[in-house]
Amino acid sequence: MLRRLREGLAKTGKALAGRIRAAVLGKRITAETLEEIEEILLSADVGVEATAEVMGRLRRANASGELLDGAQAVPYLREEMARLLEAPGGRDISWAPSGPTVVLVCGVNGTGKTTSVAKLAGLLAGEGKSVVLAACDTFRAAAVEQLAAWGARVGVPIVKQATGADPAAVAFDAAEAAVARKAAVLLVDTAGRLHTRADLMQELEKISRVVGRKIPGAPHEVLLVLDATTGQNALNQVRIFSEAVPVSGLFLAKMDGTARGGVVFAIRREVPVPVKFIGVGEKPEDVERFDPRAFVDAIFG
Repeated sequence: MLRRLREGLAKTGKALAGRIRAAVLGKRITAETLEEIEEILLSADVGVEATAEVMGRLRRANASGELLDGAQAVPYLREEMARLLEAPGGRDISWAPSGPTVVLVCGVNGTGKTTSVAKLAGLLAGEGKSVVLAACDTFRAAAVEQLAAWGARVGVPIVKQATGADPAAVAFDAAEAAVARKAAVLLVDTAGRLHTRADLMQELEKISRVVGRKIPGAPHEVLLVLDATTGQNALNQVRIFSEAVPVSGLFLAKMDGTARGGVVFAIRREVPVPVKFIGVGEKPEDVERFDPRAFVDAIFG
């Protein structure tokens, strides 16, 4: 897992840990050095609030004499950033006490949502759980076919209808199928939404209501897929989607394609929703449960 994470986070590691090492190794920690570290954190999209929190601790340690040598800076920063990511509560899916656990997956167009749904299905199936996929992205012509192809690839059955079908009807059929098959998990892939489109957000609410009528308490988990390459814009998406549905977890996709993976720290500091999964490549197995320590270790090497 750590090897896959390191490979997937190589760009962020170079932009963040690599630049910090170049700035501090062989030097004394001064006010100018600390300003350079601060600039590096901000350029990697760590965010203003998260950066301020980390730098406040570094500056206090420097003033007290605890952090003076550049060789101390990387392990010190590594520890502080890992601490920043720690959050109360679990990072697992919120499992239903009985019957299928329904995971509603939403996100903006182009985030890699459908691919992320399939990767998650493969991860859960690999852990021995029976999974059913619901192809509720019925507006985009290729979406159903894409999910079906991925479902076959990871060995997970899919419930679908023709392009243009009512997404809520597909969701209801999928809920019935999941109950009949005594599946452990129902993953519902919804249409990629522009978070400024009120009508599409209302449809997301409708899917939630329909599934909840068939499976009590559903959806038990609402995952929002974010494109890590969008940086700080991801924070706004979390806030907007949370107004329509009770977003309970985040899936950060395309982590391998960005040097701005520091947005994970900004998300942790500025929104009350935990990152639960990250996508670190294009293969079905390139998905990881988010582990703060492993994430920081992968960045710092």
